[in-house]
Amino acid sequence: MDTISDEISSIGVILSLQQHVNEPTRGNNILDLVMTTTDLSINGLEVTGKIGDHQMIDFSLEVQDPNTRTQHKQVLDYKRANFELMREELGSYNYEVLMNNKNTEECYMILKDKIATATDHHIPRKRIRPTNNPPWFSQEIKRLINAR
Repeated sequence: MDTISDEISSIGVILSLQQHVNEPTRGNNILDLVMTTTDLSINGLEVTGKIGDHQMIDFSLEVQDPNTRTQHKQVLDYKRANFELMREELGSYNYEVLMNNKNTEECYMILKDKIATATDHHIPRKRIRPTNNPPWFSQEIKRLINAR
């Protein structure tokens, strides 16, 4: 990793977090982050007035009453994904033209948008019941624990 920014980005990818701040918050840099899992809704995020040399971030977060539990949530169904078509779609763009004369942040946003679009086109979603188990706690792990 070259920078702290790269490390934070890779941690965000590993944990399936989405970064919502896409505008500079201090000078030309994005220093303030709002990262959530994809099942949380951030509404009306905007970079607004200043506090010192930082821009403020204003947003609302939709949260659910912890006493009411949703029946299902939508997740990507990677087993039914068409990665070949996804590769073709992502390979069909002329990235040199798309990213010509763009800074790193702009190139990142272009690439992120193209990947998100291809994901929507080629990886179906499925509904699952939410559990209190962490994502890595699979049926196989549960079976092994119960077999002890």
